[in-house]
Amino acid sequence: MIDPKAFDDLAKRFAEAAPPGFRQFQAEMEKNFHAALQATFAKLELVTREEFEVQQGVLARTRAKLEELEKQVAELEAKVAGGKRRKAAEKAAEPESGE
Repeated sequence: MIDPKAFDDLAKRFAEAAPPGFRQFQAEMEKNFHAALQATFAKLELVTREEFEVQQGVLARTRAKLEELEKQVAELEAKVAGGKRRKAAEKAAEPESGE
C-alpha cells in the first residue's frame, strides 16, 4: 500500500535531484514523474490506504459474526447432546414391556 502523498514526495525528490539548469522545468518534471510513478504502481495492483482500511473493517465485522455464529452452534450442539442423554436416561428407566 502506497500513500498518495508518497507519490508527490517521491516525484519532488526526483525533480530536485535534477541539475540546476533544469530547474525551470521542475514543475513539469514533477508532474511527469508523478504520472510515471502512478502508472508504475498501478501496474503493481496496490491498494490505497483507504481501500485497505475499508477491507480491514469488513474483515473485523466478519470475524465478529463468525465468532457469534460459532458460539450459537456450540450452544445448539450442547442442547442437542443434552436432549439425547435425557432421552437415553428415560428409556433406560422405563420397564421393558416384553416381560
